[in-house]
Amino acid sequence: MSRLLPGVLLWKSLKASASPGLFTLPTCTHFTSPTIRAFSTTSSNRDWLAPKRGHSHKSRKGRPRVPTGGSTRGTTVEMGDYGLRMRDHDRRVSASQLQTGAETIKKRLRGQKYRLYTRVCANIGVFTKGNESRMGKGKGTFDYWASRVAVSQIIFELKGDLHEQVVRDAFRLAASKLPGLYEFVRKGDPPVMGITKVPVGVTLEEMKRPRVKLPLDSTASRLPATTPP
Repeated sequence: MSRLLPGVLLWKSLKASASPGLFTLPTCTHFTSPTIRAFSTTSSNRDWLAPKRGHSHKSRKGRPRVPTGGSTRGTTVEMGDYGLRMRDHDRRVSASQLQTGAETIKKRLRGQKYRLYTRVCANIGVFTKGNESRMGKGKGTFDYWASRVAVSQIIFELKGDLHEQVVRDAFRLAASKLPGLYEFVRKGDPPVMGITKVPVGVTLEEMKRPRVKLPLDSTASRLPATTPP
């Protein structure tokens, strides 16, 4: 017979001498969190203006992605019918600026059937220090979240029963709230390699191919001369 603690023996003796329903354990009621949807195959809506886990370490300033190898990823409309694309230079856009642009589009299209897609997310933490502070003592404290937007990258996409001129006006208002220059693109428009738009009929392999060296006679004849050859 195994040894039992005094508390266990006391509890067993009280249970045996008491009424049957005194020491019955209550039934366990399962409560589901409002963010967890049981028996659902779709993912819950996540915040695209801040990462889920927050900042675990201080991010470097860094630079946006530069497609030096000829990549055209993120330059075409994938999910919607129309898109807003950055066309001048890569930069860092804050989460508040992205939220202002999205709210401007929703305000312009209020009362219409559409769906707004966001192709970027603010996952870079920006840390700042006070003005006229001495050098050293770290990067400072957390200030806001930002996103590194590459050149020719799609930021917003729209899909729905909308007229093209209405979508153009909504993107025009949103672009005025965002830093940089933007352009309107449709679904099916050619991709962009850096700042060079891939023309129709030209494949990416042809653009990545090195330049053909011309013979010396043809290149030398292009130089201006005072006397004929």
